[in-house]
Amino acid sequence: MLPGRRREPGTRPGRPRRAGPRRRGGGVRRDARTAGGAGRADRAGAGTGGAGPGAAARPRRGAHPRGQRGGRAGLGQDRGDDGEPDVVPARRAVPGAGHRGGGHAVSRLIDLDELGRFSAGARVFATGAGDSPYHLALDWARSVAGKGVELVTAGELKPETLCVAVSLAGSTTALGEHLPRGDEPERAVRALERRLGERAGAVVALNLAAENALVPLIAAAMLRLPLVDGDGSGRVFPLVEQTTYALGGMSPAPLALAGGSGELILLETEAGRVEELLRPVVLAVGGWAVVACYPMAAADLARVLVPGTVSLLIRAGTPGAPRSAAAPFGVRRLCRGLILSVEGSTGHDAEVSLPSQPSSIVLREPDGMRRLVRLEAHNEIVLALADGAVVATVPDQICMICTGDGMVVDVDEARPGLEVDIMVVKAAPVWHTERGLALGGPRAFGIAL
Repeated sequence: MLPGRRREPGTRPGRPRRAGPRRRGGGVRRDARTAGGAGRADRAGAGTGGAGPGAAARPRRGAHPRGQRGGRAGLGQDRGDDGEPDVVPARRAVPGAGHRGGGHAVSRLIDLDELGRFSAGARVFATGAGDSPYHLALDWARSVAGKGVELVTAGELKPETLCVAVSLAGSTTALGEHLPRGDEPERAVRALERRLGERAGAVVALNLAAENALVPLIAAAMLRLPLVDGDGSGRVFPLVEQTTYALGGMSPAPLALAGGSGELILLETEAGRVEELLRPVVLAVGGWAVVACYPMAAADLARVLVPGTVSLLIRAGTPGAPRSAAAPFGVRRLCRGLILSVEGSTGHDAEVSLPSQPSSIVLREPDGMRRLVRLEAHNEIVLALADGAVVATVPDQICMICTGDGMVVDVDEARPGLEVDIMVVKAAPVWHTERGLALGGPRAFGIAL
């Protein structure tokens, strides 16, 4: 599936490469990467990238405006000393500098102060965020942020600007154990650019939970591109296809994956098979990787994005801000209770459909109605019952907040005797549509209600 083309419903920072000459209209792109050493598994597909007039004939890209543009800047096949195609670096994001995609003056920079607030806001309701990987990602972001990362709205970009979603895939625990080289975001995006035959003009987040909020910012800083104010979830889901981008008909593939030991993998398949193929690859490269996916035009991104969420989290991370500031669609406290038992497995396996095994957490309210509350979890808490009655389900986010320190308690951290508040964070309205419930509701997690 090509960027910007909608699928039918139902279906250690390294040395910079020597820049080759920039071409317009005559760029030549390889259809697939076939060279590579150990750990490389680039896959060829039938799709082709865009080039301007004068390029060799190639299969038609379809009726989408992105497929009809001419005169685009191609990525030439000129090679550096390492035998790889050169990529011309994007323009630096500094005040007054226009971008290839936007041509606008910088309106806002996420500097080191705002980075701290942003990262704090991203943890307010984030599950799966261990202290070690979170602080590793934050230190990584600080090391590359420089004078700041430009924050833009999708509407500020030219409609045809190529936007790429960047995210962490796999286990955050693995990230803390298998440290990154530092160039993974750049390698992933550059690989996707080579596949598409054009440069990215902006970076956007898949979701904005803890480390996943920081990785796209790291990518934007390394690539000197703007970061789009928004994300593809409004919360966090476990699967790469559980996004508002997918709800809007965009495909996650082609997808480029960069591992912490130098692996670089291009995945090209139909949208419904991405998670099935991606998960074993992530396990094989060490349990985590950085992925560049959902390539699309800025016009499409503006249509499928949950907007303004980066700015929202910066405000939510400001000292003294209420927890509710991180929940734009509303939040409620379901109950306060003492955990009595944790049943089933909270470990992880190679199951393709979801990254973890199902488990249950039982707790009782110490006061009031003294209800017995049961939380059913599969990678995240997907269902809450009080005395047997359903009181909350996905797609709303159900999370446990420790009453002692106010931090989110992950499913695998739950233990008898811990007192927690059960909070329900309302999902973006699109998740409560028929299609949204099919993709992110109870049935998507194997619960028939």
